[in-house]
Amino acid sequence: MFQRRRFRHQLALKDRLAAWSERLEQQVTQLPRGPEREALSVKARQADIAIHLDDWARSPGLPK
Repeated sequence: MFQRRRFRHQLALKDRLAAWSERLEQQVTQLPRGPEREALSVKARQADIAIHLDDWARSPGLPK
């Protein structure tokens, strides 16, 4: 039977998403207007939304 390799991340999901979003935003500012810049901007926005969803899912007021 194949055994899955386990990997433990050094940073929490929220921190990794925030760092990735920040890197994308830096790249966006260096690109000229166009489809590539827009695609990176969308990815950065999606990472920000994922951070907020993670916060919401971990909030103490959420029913279990």
